Amino acid sequence: MSSPATPSPAPGTVSRAARLRALAPGLALALAAAGVSLALTLVLPTVSALLVAIVLGVACRNLLPLPAALDPGLAIAAKRLLRIGIVLLGLQLVLGDILALGPGMIAVVVAIVAVGIIATLALGRALGVSPTQRLLIACGFSICGAAAVAAVDGVIETEDEEEVVTALALVVLFGTVMIPLIPLLGSALGLGELRTGLWAGGSIHEVAQVVAAGSAIGGAGLAAAVVVKLARVLLLAPVLAVVSVQRRRAMRRAQADGAAPAGTRPPIVPLFVVGFLVMVLVRWTGVLPAGVLAGAGVVQTVLLAMAMFALGTGVRFSMFRRVGLRPVALAGASTLVVAGVALGGVLVAG
Repeated sequence: MSSPATPSPAPGTVSRAARLRALAPGLALALAAAGVSLALTLVLPTVSALLVAIVLGVACRNLLPLPAALDPGLAIAAKRLLRIGIVLLGLQLVLGDILALGPGMIAVVVAIVAVGIIATLALGRALGVSPTQRLLIACGFSICGAAAVAAVDGVIETEDEEEVVTALALVVLFGTVMIPLIPLLGSALGLGELRTGLWAGGSIHEVAQVVAAGSAIGGAGLAAAVVVKLARVLLLAPVLAVVSVQRRRAMRRAQADGAAPAGTRPPIVPLFVVGFLVMVLVRWTGVLPAGVLAGAGVVQTVLLAMAMFALGTGVRFSMFRRVGLRPVALAGASTLVVAGVALGGVLVAG
């Protein structure tokens, strides 16, 4: 008597299981790297887990033979997990604190982002930097560093990943230089603790870098720096919406001219940007308890650290010889523009 045949699993189940197996190695490595990054911040609280994750990714790519089996999971971490992390970033913004800055400083924050982006784009064009590279640098240096670079890449889908990792590396380099520089210059200029903190929040790239500089300034300076920086982070949403609209127009023109195949254009407002704004509003209502907000903050940091590690694995040291000095010069000029606008605004309205 023959035994009954074992039923075959559904085709969808097989493909889903196979996809999960393909993604698991890269996601596991990115999660481990995020864990190491967070552990290091417990020892060195002023160090950014995101920046540590980028460095780990670069080191792994250039010092270890990373197998191709990691690539699918790393690609998911660099794109989808990044977007989820940016959505959760909205829960860290307190609208009341930002509004408490007053109309003068809020106008200064808007000017920092607007002038920083426009000037960087113009300088990049003059230097001969590619359009996508100068856009990534402009938004990263004017808004919120690595998260802004990666978020813009999520909208425009940069074809040359070297441009993304170059912008990330420049954020790390110039933002780190600014950490001791702003407190020293603020003291030399006699700005006082509060104004120096406002200047730090308006000019330094990464949130963690702002915290490090603010800690060196003092208690009042730290509080002011963090609020101004978070106000800049809030402008990530409208800037991404503008970038998406410009991207749609460019694709429409290219399709009309026959230079690009007809296809789906990016949404006017990307879904993860809508999610970011929803989370800002949820935080504003005050319905979430402190424990939930703290847990969401940890999850957000883990997801963004995984994404930054994945992006870091795209960096090869040999690429910097190909990139040349023009993006570095643009990054330096952008830093000076943003810091100059921030200082002028603080002197007038701070």
